[in-house]
Order: sequence, then C-alpha cells, then structure tokens
Amino acid sequence: MRKWLIGIGAAGVVFVGLGVVYRDPLLFAVINLLITPSHSFDQAAPPIEPDYSRLDHWAALPGRQDWADRVPVGNFIDSQEKASVDVFFLHPTTYVSAESWNQSLNDNSTNLRTDQFVMQGQASVFNGCCRVYAPRYRQATLYSFFDISGSGEQALALAYRDAREAFRYYLTYFNKGRPFVVAGHSQGSHHLDKLLAEEIAGTPLANQMVAAYPIGYEINGDNGIPVCEHPTQTGCQITWNSVGPHVGEFLGSSDNVCVNPLTWRNDGIPATHDANIGSVNFDAGGEPEPGVADAECRSGRLWISEIRSRHYLLMPLGRDNYHIYDYALFYLSIRENVQRRVEAFMHGTRSREPVEETSLDSGVLQ
Repeated sequence: MRKWLIGIGAAGVVFVGLGVVYRDPLLFAVINLLITPSHSFDQAAPPIEPDYSRLDHWAALPGRQDWADRVPVGNFIDSQEKASVDVFFLHPTTYVSAESWNQSLNDNSTNLRTDQFVMQGQASVFNGCCRVYAPRYRQATLYSFFDISGSGEQALALAYRDAREAFRYYLTYFNKGRPFVVAGHSQGSHHLDKLLAEEIAGTPLANQMVAAYPIGYEINGDNGIPVCEHPTQTGCQITWNSVGPHVGEFLGSSDNVCVNPLTWRNDGIPATHDANIGSVNFDAGGEPEPGVADAECRSGRLWISEIRSRHYLLMPLGRDNYHIYDYALFYLSIRENVQRRVEAFMHGTRSREPVEETSLDSGVLQ
C-alpha cells in the first residue's frame, strides 16, 4: 500500500496536462521553485534525437516482454501475438526536471516511471485487442505547460516532432496496411491531437484508423476527426477529463469534447456506479473493482460524484481532480470498448490479413 501511494503520488505530479492542473498560487510557487529550467530553450542544445530503429527507444513493442503486457487479475489475456490491429500510444508527462526543457532518452529514472506507471497502468489496456507500440520521445518537462517565455512552447514543439517521426517510422516499418488505434494521455494526447490533424485527418490513413483515444487533454474537436457518438462507431475520437464535484467550474470549458467512458456517448446522460464494470490499479494488486466511479459529461468535463474505493484516495492535483486516474477508473470499460470497435471495424474489412512482424531479436529494428 505504501509503495503504491508513493508511486502514484509521483505519477500524479508528472501526469498533469495543460488546462487540467489544479491552478492555485501554492502549486505555481512550488513549480517555479522546483522545476523551472534555469536557462531558455535556445541557450542549450536539446538532447540527442531518438533513433526509432533501436529497441530501447520504444517503451513498448509487441514480440518482447515489457510493462504493456500486464493484464488485470482474472480471466484476461495479452493477445498481442495474434492481434490483427495495432495501437500507437503516446505517453503523458513523466519528466519533472529543471535540468533541461526536454527529456534525454538516456534518462533511466524517467524511463522507468514511464514504464511502471504508464505502460503498465494505461497502455496495457489495449493489449487485449491490439499490438502495442509506444515510442519514447523527448517529452517536454512539466514546467513547459506553465511557461510564458516561449521556451515551453518550443519544448513541446520538439516533443511533437519526435512523436510524429515515431508515428511515421511505425507506419513504414511495422504497420504495412494493418488497421490501427491511436491513443495517449495528457501531454501524449496533446501531441496526438496535432498528429490527428496533420497526419491522419483527410488522408487514406483515416480509413485505416479504428478509433482515437486522446484522453486527458482539452480536445475541442477541430482536428478533423469526428467525435464518437456510440460504442461501436469507428473512425472517430474519444476523450474525457475526470473531475469531482468540488474541483471548481473554472476547470471546465463547454467547448471541450467529452465522451462518457461508461456509455461511450457524448449526449450528457449520466451513468451510475453500477455501469462501471471495473477500475484497475496495478500498484494495488491489479484486481478489478466494479462500481468504483460513476460518470457524467458536464461543461466539457467528466464529472464523478463519488469514488468508492480506497485505492484512489490521493489527490496531488487538488481536491477532486482525478486526472491521474483517467484510465484506471474506467480500465475495463476502455478495454472492452476498444475491442468492440476493433470487431466492428474488422467486420467490414475481413479481407485484411495480418502482416508478419519485423523480428525484434537483434535489438535493432529493421
């Protein structure tokens, strides 16, 4: 229990995204004191760019053991070996440092946080339907979301370029015409929103995309991808930002997309706790807990009236800010839903045959 509290506390600080953080003077003071880089973006060379032919520049890949292979306790299977669909997953902010505006991919402590908290707790939700591809990238440090000097914007732009190059590498060397899902959280969803607009919408790739899950970021729906309106719709996007009744109206915007992860509709109709088939916290054992959270899309946020579990008590972003639990609270619902969308997509594309994977034995991707 103590290990989980420490871990999720650290994760809670680093998973924050623009517009989701609990904005109070004390938090800003702490951020300015602890994690503000002492130099501008232009005053130091950025870390060496990723080489996506290297195994260690991916946080998760099918065909090898990694944290995205984890499944909840019970009758759940990691189906990546036989899956006919891929998922390309962009992780949230796990880099909280004043040393640089962007993470070096040689930063092993940050990579470990990405693996243990994100690949295990978020990306693994997709291993029941899809082969999981999750690149490491020179993510922008947390302070980038608060910076007003321009350096933070440059850091985020650099991180996006890596995400885009990783996606292009994935398409060239791994995908080879297979259907795919794109997904992310927080900073990852920030980059995914742009990737959807620039690389997928209005291109032939849109016909290959089963669905997009840019969760935990303020998506306003202007990226050219329609919002999902029912549980088996394909070629559409799903997102939400989880809050409670005391988080404050100022955190919401009616322009934000919100799809309810218990009904998979954006109609504002609430779902009760009974509709939640299982929350999963792996650091608390990984056993599904049904009925932990209800859900209602309201004012551009996903409102939760009550958390009914001791495994989701820590609120490092402020009272009732559930951003760090966007995946965990609805884990089995997400796992089931993406499988349903994959089945609906494949029902209309039965002629698609899986393409053999590139060998991962050598440690270098060809």
